[in-house]
Amino acid sequence: MPTIDAKNTAAPDAYFGCNVFNESVMRSCLPRKVFEAVMRTKRLGTALPKDTADVVASAMKDWAVSKGCTHYTQWFQPMTGITAEKHDAFLSPSGEGGVILEFSGKELIKGEPDASSFPSGGLRATFEARGYTAWDPTSDAFIKDRTLCIPTAFCSYNGEVLDKKTPLLRSMEVVSRQTVRILRLFGNESVQRVTTTVGPEQEYFLIDKAAYDQRKDLILTGRTLFGAKPPRGEEMDDHYFGNLTQRVSDFMRELDEELWKLGIYAKTEHNEVAPAQHELAPVYTTSNIAADHNQLTMELMKKTALKHGLVCLLHEKPFAGISGSGKHNNWSLTTDDGQNLLDPGDTPRENLQFLLILCAILKGVKEFAPLLRLSSASAGNDCRLGGNEAPPTVISVFIGDDLQQVLDAIEQDKPLDGTGKIAFNVGVDAMPQFRKDATDRNRTSPLAFTGNKFEFRMLGAADSISCCNFVMNTIFAWEMDQFATELEAAEDFHTALKALLVRTIRENKDIIFNGNGYGDAWFDECKRRNLPNYPSTVEALQQYTRPEFVEIFEKYSILTRAEIASRMDILLENYSKTVHIEAKTMLDMARKLILPAAMAYSGEVCRAIADKEKVGMDARVEREIAAELNDLTACLYDAVTDLNEQSGKASLLSGASETAEFYRKTIVPAMERLRAPADALELLVPAEQWPFPSYSDILYNI
Repeated sequence: MPTIDAKNTAAPDAYFGCNVFNESVMRSCLPRKVFEAVMRTKRLGTALPKDTADVVASAMKDWAVSKGCTHYTQWFQPMTGITAEKHDAFLSPSGEGGVILEFSGKELIKGEPDASSFPSGGLRATFEARGYTAWDPTSDAFIKDRTLCIPTAFCSYNGEVLDKKTPLLRSMEVVSRQTVRILRLFGNESVQRVTTTVGPEQEYFLIDKAAYDQRKDLILTGRTLFGAKPPRGEEMDDHYFGNLTQRVSDFMRELDEELWKLGIYAKTEHNEVAPAQHELAPVYTTSNIAADHNQLTMELMKKTALKHGLVCLLHEKPFAGISGSGKHNNWSLTTDDGQNLLDPGDTPRENLQFLLILCAILKGVKEFAPLLRLSSASAGNDCRLGGNEAPPTVISVFIGDDLQQVLDAIEQDKPLDGTGKIAFNVGVDAMPQFRKDATDRNRTSPLAFTGNKFEFRMLGAADSISCCNFVMNTIFAWEMDQFATELEAAEDFHTALKALLVRTIRENKDIIFNGNGYGDAWFDECKRRNLPNYPSTVEALQQYTRPEFVEIFEKYSILTRAEIASRMDILLENYSKTVHIEAKTMLDMARKLILPAAMAYSGEVCRAIADKEKVGMDARVEREIAAELNDLTACLYDAVTDLNEQSGKASLLSGASETAEFYRKTIVPAMERLRAPADALELLVPAEQWPFPSYSDILYNI
């Protein structure tokens, strides 16, 4: 297939997937039996015969070399939050002073990165270096920067999971196995596999690189640690879906083309709520492929932005007082014969299969809400969650009025009034009528049913989608397992099914909330319903090792007890390190930039007072400004001293949980105390003397 540059006008279907070793390429270059074996693996999850690896590897190499590749890499997703790759050339000595190009099945199947150099949470000591990457044949290889990238899982020498992808792959297998059991009970004998699909909507900011380069906090932490609120934020509601500026439009166009070359289904793009904020949404695809694609999307966003003199910010809250960025994880279930199992149909009351699956999700969320909460926990997301653009930290489920009526009718064994979809009339004769969706959209709900999928809105913009999806998959599979076991043993399936639905609705209806999740009344209601609330990352992550949570992960071999403990430690350490870097950056900026600017301007004002008084002029205004400057500068200095002292104490602590607690309870409040006088000083010191660009400079210059 042809490749194009960013300015080519070829239609997307002419080059879509041109850098992917996809089904079309494999069909043309693999022997029929090998091709069919690979496709069975991709579609049904069956093991790939060992003797096919060499054939696939040779074809991959020939294809990649024909497209200009010189190297290959085992591409994986360690617990760092980004992807990793170690490049090896295809070259091998020919024995005659030359080289030949080789790539074997062994090299395709297995790589050996250094496992001790990646976060392991104590699973690997420094001297225990060996680790393995294992080829994931269900996700297509692709070309990036003239390198053949092979999606892989990553584990230690002893088999401990060290990445974000392996638990996701395992959870997908469990979902399929348990859901097929339920489908068999409903008489479906043809379905062989059920797949979880995901469409992650990615929010991000674009700012000018020149402004970015002058902000040490953005460079080192990804967010602004100082910054007074601009005169204009998002009050006018005019940025959301507004016209794209030329620079942003050019960026989006090139980003689309680069994503399409990699077979990524970039579909929708628009301005988001905040100034300089935007969103990209892809078409749904299988969960592990969606996870791969989202990692590539974030990487390409950053690279493409630089080509346009821009910087892409993926932090959850780059600017205080401005809407932050999330990643809305749209989760659904499809069968290998094309059914969407979360489609309620026109008459949900009669769709018992859908209702059972819905009840399994409600029950799973009610029982394992802390797991969903911790799957979105990070220092960055702590800055975002609970704000008016993000869900609250209490997990609840929105299902809409129509489904609520259905569940109420089932629970109370009453007839349902008003079934079927309602026609929506715009009120203009020339305009067509259309049918309303079964549910509205609730932007305040952490987990909302939106017609044929559940949208998990808590996830932060910079996060991998793997964690929340393997959690969602596992808790769903657990409930389906319990339901299947009960129904398989029933004397009469339909009687048992009705009893199960009524009981599950009655016992778990407290997790449903269809109202405003931002109001104070909801938090009072949460306490009455006994729904857990973990406002911070530290509180949420400490729930990871609860026995009932360990049980479900171990039951299905998703994670072992030791792997869960290691992940909790890794994530807590990441929280502490993130806040530590932010605190040190604040101290550096305050000492070297803000204090000198404030003192210099204070000196100017004092000299102006002296000059006026020499000639008998009234210096009242200058004196008031000088007094305010003096008070704020003194407050700033005291806050610098306090944060520095507290940061020194943090270095003496040991233990991931204890250290993270100290950073949450002591360092974060000290940082807030430092920011307050600095932001007040920004409003007093002349713009040309302030040491870095303001929010207005950053948000409104593209």
